[in-house]
Amino acid sequence: MALPAHEDMTALRDAVASGAVSAEAVCAEAFRAVRARDGAIHAFHETFEERAMERARAVDRDRAAGRPLPPLAGMTVAVKDNLATSFGHTTCSSRMLGTYRSPFDATAVERLERAGAVVVGKTNMDEFAMGSSGEHCRWGPVANPWDTSRVPGGSSAGSAAALAAGMCQASIGSDTGGSIRQPAAFCGVVGLKPTYGRISRWGLVAFGSSLDQVGPMARSVRDAALLHDAMSGVDPRDSTVADRPPTQLAASVERPIEGLRVGVPRQYLSDANDPEVNAAVAAAEDAFRAMGATVLPVDLPLTDVGISTYYVIAPAEASSNLARYDGIRYGHRATLAPGEDLATLYARTRAEGFGPEVQRRIMLGTYMLSSGYYDAYYKRALQVRRLIKEELDRAFASCDVLLGPTTPTPAFRFGANADPLAMYLCDVYTVNTNIAGICGVSLPAGYAVRDGRHLPIGVQLQANAFEEDRLVRAARMLERALAPRTARPEGAVTAGA
Repeated sequence: MALPAHEDMTALRDAVASGAVSAEAVCAEAFRAVRARDGAIHAFHETFEERAMERARAVDRDRAAGRPLPPLAGMTVAVKDNLATSFGHTTCSSRMLGTYRSPFDATAVERLERAGAVVVGKTNMDEFAMGSSGEHCRWGPVANPWDTSRVPGGSSAGSAAALAAGMCQASIGSDTGGSIRQPAAFCGVVGLKPTYGRISRWGLVAFGSSLDQVGPMARSVRDAALLHDAMSGVDPRDSTVADRPPTQLAASVERPIEGLRVGVPRQYLSDANDPEVNAAVAAAEDAFRAMGATVLPVDLPLTDVGISTYYVIAPAEASSNLARYDGIRYGHRATLAPGEDLATLYARTRAEGFGPEVQRRIMLGTYMLSSGYYDAYYKRALQVRRLIKEELDRAFASCDVLLGPTTPTPAFRFGANADPLAMYLCDVYTVNTNIAGICGVSLPAGYAVRDGRHLPIGVQLQANAFEEDRLVRAARMLERALAPRTARPEGAVTAGA
């Protein structure tokens, strides 16, 4: 059965519910795309075709029997490989966990499946979510479907690439400093980073525990809203999740906001940005004005210290979280020669199991937490974190959302940011969202053309903590207004075509 053309998952879901198309056909199309395209992209570490097809057939049986269908019935979803699943492996794209099988499902995965979603596979990522390009994956780099010589962004590289290439209807990732929004921008999809505590982190392999957040990636804002609703809500297994009911974003996402106030931080329009990125932000400003919104200049002078603050807090937390991988209880274990001691086992296991970027961040974090340096680095970073949150609070007192670029540039070529500092600066506009614990979304805003290839550009909206309803409604307004700029260019060739 050929699938009809649908603009997003929400429309396809309605077609499945009506019987116009079968869930089995939706699932079969996803795996056809995987077989045809993933050889060039390498988005998936592992797929689950037999399991997924059976779940899709169960949806069709329920529909035929007249039983009510859950909100995501039959929709194919890809899962980042740092979210635990009781089926397949959970490797974090690391040799350290290369053979690990989880005995349980992460709460986010459990809730998506309860809502009827069909998990097609686990996606490759930067090892332990440490990276901004998809190049730091133990199983090999992930490519951007728009130009396979370029990166898809990271660390949720495979989740974004699989979605952009049509190998699933939606995906989920994790965002510690921009790891959902940055690859969404590079791959031309929507990436939503919820407020810290909005979605349970239970079953998410920890990187920076005060920064990590699970979130959806989708082809439209309304799809992202639907996925967010399915995953959100209280979880007694996660002590950091907020005591708030599940969101109802999908019910209001189409309703425009009257009197919307949009703040544009002047620090976000740096001359260091690609000119086409700044032009995309200007077009978004014009679109908001045309809809009757008030666009206000905002000053966020601490924008530039976000990266340095993040790269103290995140490695420090990573150093603590990754100490558990010692070669004793689970995961990779090095081989000892007769007479070698336990300290040698620890050192060799970690040297063999972790890649260079993970080792770099563990060493940075350990140094900053060590005696004599804690106050100078980690404690000071926490003080700056509070100042960043206060600065954003003041901005939200005068505006409803903040608008700016998601990334300074479109997707770059493999190896172009080999210098770690240059790579870290890719997240300059996203890290403060995590530092402050607020919510943000990246959505497509146009294209740049490089070497005859169209490369997506994303813009970011941010809203204050637990203001996801306002965020997605503003994003949906902008998405509709920018539709002529974000339509697939005539003649564009991608690995997802």
